[in-house]
Amino acid sequence: MPTCGEMIIGLLESYGVEFIFGIPGVHNVELYRSLDKSSIRHVTPRHEQGAGFMADGYARATGKVGVCFTVTGPGLTNILTAMGQAHADSVPMLVISTVNPIEQLGAPVGALHELRSQRNLAAEVSAFSQTVLHPDQLPRALARAMAVFSSGRPRPVYLEIPVDVITAQAGDMPAGARPLPDRPTPSHVSLDKAAALLAQARTPLVVLGGGAVSAADEARHLIEQLDAPTVLTVNGRGLLAPDHPLLAGENLGSVPLRQAFHDSDVVLAVGTELGETEMYPTPAELMPGGRLIRIDIDNEQLSCEPVADVPVLGDAAAALAGLASRLTHHRSAGDGAARAAALRAAGDQALPDSVVPYRRLMGALAAALPDAVFVGDSAQTVYAANQFFRPRQPRSFFNSSTGYGTLGYGLPAAIGAKLGVGAARPVVALMGDGGILFTIGELASAVEAQVPIVVLLWNNDGYGEIRNYMLDKGIAPLGVDLATPDFIIIARGFGCHAARIDSFEQLAAELTQSVGRTTPTVLEIRQDAAFLAG
Repeated sequence: MPTCGEMIIGLLESYGVEFIFGIPGVHNVELYRSLDKSSIRHVTPRHEQGAGFMADGYARATGKVGVCFTVTGPGLTNILTAMGQAHADSVPMLVISTVNPIEQLGAPVGALHELRSQRNLAAEVSAFSQTVLHPDQLPRALARAMAVFSSGRPRPVYLEIPVDVITAQAGDMPAGARPLPDRPTPSHVSLDKAAALLAQARTPLVVLGGGAVSAADEARHLIEQLDAPTVLTVNGRGLLAPDHPLLAGENLGSVPLRQAFHDSDVVLAVGTELGETEMYPTPAELMPGGRLIRIDIDNEQLSCEPVADVPVLGDAAAALAGLASRLTHHRSAGDGAARAAALRAAGDQALPDSVVPYRRLMGALAAALPDAVFVGDSAQTVYAANQFFRPRQPRSFFNSSTGYGTLGYGLPAAIGAKLGVGAARPVVALMGDGGILFTIGELASAVEAQVPIVVLLWNNDGYGEIRNYMLDKGIAPLGVDLATPDFIIIARGFGCHAARIDSFEQLAAELTQSVGRTTPTVLEIRQDAAFLAG
């Protein structure tokens, strides 16, 4: 009979899992016993944190579940940071770990990789965490995880399996996927209330967040029906095309957009926390002066500030379609396009001079690779781009500066994203010289797996963003000026193509040539490069 470890692979296959990001160890090798005979591709990172970030990038770029295998003890603690990022940004991630034998759980004996309670550690960054104590529990545990991803707020799920359960015979355990629930449809009552407010609105404003990323058509239809200027959060970028006349801007921290949020008689916020990570450089409380409608899949989020006059619990696509069906005509004489254009102009004017080089840089990247997915770290290029960058489609711009705010995310997440989108689209990792050293070993993973991402490495000799922040606060910049290595030599040592960029012409040529490669391209740009000054 197959073992529990072998049955796991069959169950994952039945749910459509394409990739597993993991590192084999003595405790979890039984998870690998039948993996080579399956359709699932295994990718080996150089650190479990990298595995989690790869799964995160894969999930964000595709909307599918990112799956990780980790080993007992340090494998789990290494991946917790990546789980924290995925938890904060509502990313579907399944982490399957081993744990010591059942008889040792809760009773420390000094065994290898021993922790008092792995499950409790993982619980803080999970939708739920569960110890599978018998093979018969596995189908239900996986179905429960997949149900979270398919019908709830998608956040990481952690399943741990004792090493003696993995080797146990699975018996007659069913190997197929269980039917999964759809996302909940909002109540007719809440939709009626929201539609009534929107029908009477004279100056409506819409804010679209990451929770609407799978509802682009429904969102666009309703926005045009309302003739409403629309703000896109970082994780909602691309829901409107860059040239859409109702696109009002991106940075909720800018004074013009904050004022519009206050002045609009009805604000419709969809799938967004309206949180501080959407506001740069200074977070500020958003104060609606009119009525606020919030649509969210998470009931707890609907009780948070700013408080909604009409909270709508349910799937974004269903809610937006439901509202559109209740609004029987377009606002024929609206001024939404003019209001949106004024907000765009005011937002552009409010941008600090410091972002000018980054606008030139992002413009050059988008021109050379118009269909690219841009995956960012917590880096200066990303903080700047968050204020102005407009990708052409959803799931094309995301980064770790939102939510948890981890360093080292961009490189491995770009690897996962590229595996997800395949040859059809280029993927660019936006990294800083400080952040890339957290996960630079994943260049080896990309070379080994033949993942041809582009790494755009912004070098300012340290933690430049924190350096500036310390100076602004009158604090001596201690610990931020770093000894940085020769990244070109290191990248070539890993087997990557690498170049230091000294002109926009060279950048365009390198980006064009990167498309035909099977290994990463690392392009370093010095912050003080003369060509950026224009």
